[in-house]
Amino acid sequence: MSNAMVDQIKSLPALLEAIFQAVDESARATLDHELCLSLKRVFVTGCGDSHHAALGSELAFERLAGLPDEPMTALQFARYGAGYIPRSGPNTNLVIGISVSGAVSRTAEALAMGGQAGATTVALTATPGSRVAQAAQRVLLTVQPPFPEPEGVHVPGVRSYFASQLGLLLIAVRIGEVRGHLTSAKAGEVRAQIRALAAAAEETIQANDAAAKALAEEWKDANEFVFVGGGANFGTALFSAAKILEASGDPALGQETEEWCHLQYFARAEATPTFFISAGQRDLSRIVESAVAARAIGRRVAAIAPKSAKALHEQAARSLYLAEVDEMFSPLIASIPGELFAAYRADVIGEPFFRAFTGGRSVEGGGGISRIRSSEMWESWQE
Repeated sequence: MSNAMVDQIKSLPALLEAIFQAVDESARATLDHELCLSLKRVFVTGCGDSHHAALGSELAFERLAGLPDEPMTALQFARYGAGYIPRSGPNTNLVIGISVSGAVSRTAEALAMGGQAGATTVALTATPGSRVAQAAQRVLLTVQPPFPEPEGVHVPGVRSYFASQLGLLLIAVRIGEVRGHLTSAKAGEVRAQIRALAAAAEETIQANDAAAKALAEEWKDANEFVFVGGGANFGTALFSAAKILEASGDPALGQETEEWCHLQYFARAEATPTFFISAGQRDLSRIVESAVAARAIGRRVAAIAPKSAKALHEQAARSLYLAEVDEMFSPLIASIPGELFAAYRADVIGEPFFRAFTGGRSVEGGGGISRIRSSEMWESWQE
């Protein structure tokens, strides 16, 4: 029987090709010249996978748009950040709230609080007319073609995460081009590079499908997993751990590279599988040092990196390979090996995705008693 999560992962290259033009056109229509020319800073917020996408886009915004970018969880922005946005004038602060379903309470709240603070708010969503869309002043759609799922099965999201990342990259290019930070020729070149990530995703899937399945079998005895990444791929580490939690239910942690050396380095369990994720660029030297330390204290080390990151692969017991792309684009493909591992891990141990929403959980409201979609919301900022 096929694995529905693996099927989704293998659909990612075609998904990018299918939605690229529409998302790019939506970015151009949503972000007009007056707004782009006025902007001084960007805040990107969301929950779960959407927050991980926000983290992964920070480097791209700062390099392509030429603006400071602050990614935050929706709770952090809504309850602790929005009221302290600099009051620097109309259209100077942009708040992007990401929610594919458009139903998440906290993200809707974050957009509402941002709007009350004088920011221009944009919902990045696949669901027009949703509460998140209604909470924003503008809406940028990342609608994906329908993808079949087995009846009664809820599959950990990979297509939605991929689409959100694409939307963020194209927003960054749009802002940078209008502001003159990128020439029109350079912006066209960058858009072509982003579109070419479909081929990079396909290369990464082909390189890792069998290897991730074999690794899931080999490390069947493990009962916890750690994913480590820095810079643009700290979000990838968090997302990869999230897919383990959703797919197989094992305890899993995503950690920033430097912080792993300060914290998880001292964990008692020696043989914990630890995946070191690197684009092989700015992050490489420190992640190699971290992998050396992990190996020295008995961790089972896996590298997720391009082949050019030889120093990292030399420290790893097992390697999963990424296509060679610019670091600011790498989160779009760096999540693929972890996604595949999580999907096959669920198969190997016979665990249903999301625990089949049993044990007190419910699909209602995105998780039942966790109240993802029915949480109490602030109506106005509270000092």
